[in-house]
Amino acid sequence: MTARGTSPTARPADRLAGARRRAYELFEQAVPGDRLAHLVHGFLIVWVVASVAAVVLESVPALRAAYDPAFQAVETLSMAIFTLEYVLRSWACVEYPTLRSLPRWRARLKYALSPASLIDLCTVLPFYLAFVIAADLRVFIVFRLLRFMKLARYSPGMRSLYEAIHAERRALVACLVIIASLVIAMAGVMHVLEADAQPDKFGTIPDAMWWAVITLATVGYGDVVPVTPMGKVVAGVTALMGLAMIALPVGIIATAFAEVIHRRDFVVTWGMIARVPLFSDLSAEEVAAIMRLLRSKGAQAGEVIVRRGEVGHSMYFIASGQVEIETQHGKRHLLGEGQFFGEIAVLKNARRTATIRALVRTQLLVLDAADLRALAERRPDIGARIRKVAQTRSSHAAHTVSSDLSDDLPFSDIDPGPP
Repeated sequence: MTARGTSPTARPADRLAGARRRAYELFEQAVPGDRLAHLVHGFLIVWVVASVAAVVLESVPALRAAYDPAFQAVETLSMAIFTLEYVLRSWACVEYPTLRSLPRWRARLKYALSPASLIDLCTVLPFYLAFVIAADLRVFIVFRLLRFMKLARYSPGMRSLYEAIHAERRALVACLVIIASLVIAMAGVMHVLEADAQPDKFGTIPDAMWWAVITLATVGYGDVVPVTPMGKVVAGVTALMGLAMIALPVGIIATAFAEVIHRRDFVVTWGMIARVPLFSDLSAEEVAAIMRLLRSKGAQAGEVIVRRGEVGHSMYFIASGQVEIETQHGKRHLLGEGQFFGEIAVLKNARRTATIRALVRTQLLVLDAADLRALAERRPDIGARIRKVAQTRSSHAAHTVSSDLSDDLPFSDIDPGPP
């Protein structure tokens, strides 16, 4: 694995550091547009699905008898691939922005205890335990099936769902508390009403709690049902409350998930933010905070990003690719990776004075007007620099023949100086 930008004549320590950095880029897709990283992720996704399918099919006796050598080969190769992945991820974890400032042993320990790393460990552990434990290891099939959870690492949608759940965790915990309270309360009521008629099913509150859980969940197995008139009334009320209780957390998660998807067409990564010079000196905590403000937008070659005459509601940072600015007088300017545009229209709540289109496949970080104000409050130095660039561009435009450049002059043409 040859690291990008590492000379063949570099010192062994530099080559090792470069290889570790390259491993981080491959497994975390830290560099947008990295084809090799895309291929590595695609291969791992396909192999996760194939290995889980093999575990499932192997449980069918007829298939296991007919294709046992093939299943064993898939399992052995899976262990080799997933073990290598686990080792390389653990080795390269010191390159993570959130762990880079820690001592290496501490960074690796913190990574090893992370949920993603624990899942990776559980997927390979059964294979090695088979060599040291003389027992029926069919129970470990559950751990082998955990490989399917590895897909969450490669799915932006699943990561967005996790973000939505994490953002609404307090509301979801409150829902669980309410549901638990209802279970206990309804079980107590049914114990009082039905204990004499059905002592075997409602004789104690713990016995009645099974009925309460099933009824509130609207499953209704029918193995435990009330027989007294008041018991049936309470059961009907409990079932109706169950409908509301199930809908409440579902609605919370759905709303939060829709908001996350609306804000980001795909997940904003550390690598994308790190490629923008304006954010290069931020700490890990500040980058994490800004990630929640930014949303991503992909543009294909030739696609119009902003059109002249539109009201400017957002400014754009170029994470990768190149765009072309076309003014109303036909003048053209190019912007590349790390540059930004559209800030004047946002700051002045004005209309766009130029049309901007992608020349190649481009990935953009979009900052809406409200989030720009939030960023300026959180980091006044960044806000001051953006305003200084806007003022410099406006001043420059005032001395040009084509005043329509004031909204979107190339960042490379202006030297804003320090914040």
